[in-house]
Amino acid sequence: MTQSDSIAYDVVVIGAGPVGENVADRTRAAGLSTAIVESELVGGECSYWACMPSKALLRPVLARADARRLPGLSRSVRDPLDTAAVLARRDEYTSHWKDDGQVQWVEGIGADLYRGQGRLAGPRTVEVAVPDGTRRVLTARHAVAVCTGSGTALPGLPGLAEVRPWTSREATSAKSAPGRLIVVGGGVVAVEMATAWQALGSRVTLLVRGNDGLLARMEPFAGELVAEALTEAGVDIRTGTSVESVKREGGTVVAVTDTGDRVEADEILFATGRVPRTDDIGLDTVGLEPGSWLPVDDSLRVEGHDWLYAVGDVNHRALLTHQGKYQARIAGAAIAARASGVPDLDSGPWGAHAATADHDAVPQVVFTDPEAASVGLTLAEAEQAGHRVRAVDVDLATVAGASLYGEGYKGRARMVVDLEDEIVRGVTFVGPGVGEMIHSATVAVAGRVPISRLWHAVPSYPTISEVWLRLLETYRDN
Repeated sequence: MTQSDSIAYDVVVIGAGPVGENVADRTRAAGLSTAIVESELVGGECSYWACMPSKALLRPVLARADARRLPGLSRSVRDPLDTAAVLARRDEYTSHWKDDGQVQWVEGIGADLYRGQGRLAGPRTVEVAVPDGTRRVLTARHAVAVCTGSGTALPGLPGLAEVRPWTSREATSAKSAPGRLIVVGGGVVAVEMATAWQALGSRVTLLVRGNDGLLARMEPFAGELVAEALTEAGVDIRTGTSVESVKREGGTVVAVTDTGDRVEADEILFATGRVPRTDDIGLDTVGLEPGSWLPVDDSLRVEGHDWLYAVGDVNHRALLTHQGKYQARIAGAAIAARASGVPDLDSGPWGAHAATADHDAVPQVVFTDPEAASVGLTLAEAEQAGHRVRAVDVDLATVAGASLYGEGYKGRARMVVDLEDEIVRGVTFVGPGVGEMIHSATVAVAGRVPISRLWHAVPSYPTISEVWLRLLETYRDN
């Protein structure tokens, strides 16, 4: 097909995961014709191999843990989880890895879907390798948005491919629980999958390189409390441990560590970081490095390219589905504004065309038992950024709502206060049920709500949210 045979759109989106879908939704809502290209399943990683299946696996685990803390109910939930039933419910939440419903949604917003590998073929041009062997050329009058996400970063261990290791995809889509599972890593995927599969019947060994413990990007107490609970659940946690070699002996995976230990399992999961899915999307045709992260400004436009946007994981700003969808809304608004000739975008901090929250108010929930939830800066991050701050800590178990939530409740809260502006720079909650509390902290951080005004935000009694009052009292009294 020649350039003259190409199909022109206002916007072309590469990648139909949650991020790409949201870019397309915003540009279509603005009246811009939009094509969206997808090489796998419409709905992307989150729908089929990440957020939805992992949380479907974890929800029964956390519900049982909560029930076991309640007299009158705890004796009824002593039996193991029904693993087959949990996996069947997981399959329902992935639509059995079929994307018919997502395709209908794309069609419903009026975007055109192209199935196949999308690659840049020069400025404003995307070539689609269709599964039947043909090629389509799409041109964009205003913008191309790269929303291809990220994949698992595997270490360069000899023979790793022959071992057939699990990545997050295999961990969330497995059809049965392995008898023994090695998990390599100490981040979110590692601790969530260790939580899930230990509860579903696997004997889990968690190998963590370095001595920073679990969840190293959160406040230190988050990883400490999660590690304590995982150990109590039966997970063998080994920190300061690197995998030097792996092989399969028959059906058994053998991992040898830097200490010479030999760890055997039926499967091994590597949760050791992410890499951008940009190695095969034609970046070289527009002067960019294949396989690289794509740096962007706050409107998500790629530096040096006034027509190219990189939204979601590929820009390496905040590798979280909800943050990518936020970026997509900002990018869609910016694309629409520029297409309509708006001379000056609202691109200042917290403006309609600036993804400011990526810097100052990124929320995250880790669905372990206990849950860990945070938003904004940790104490260390705030100090490194040059803010004059103070950490305010409260034992969550002292809050009436927490003690009612379950016997033996363990948790902790931290509020990082900017002493000059008297605003909250960051909040971390760790404890059962705290995931549903973090949005209140997100509003406080994103809204830069003064401490003096937070006194007027009255928490309902008796809820765990009353910790806000305890935090304010501790800040006042010390």
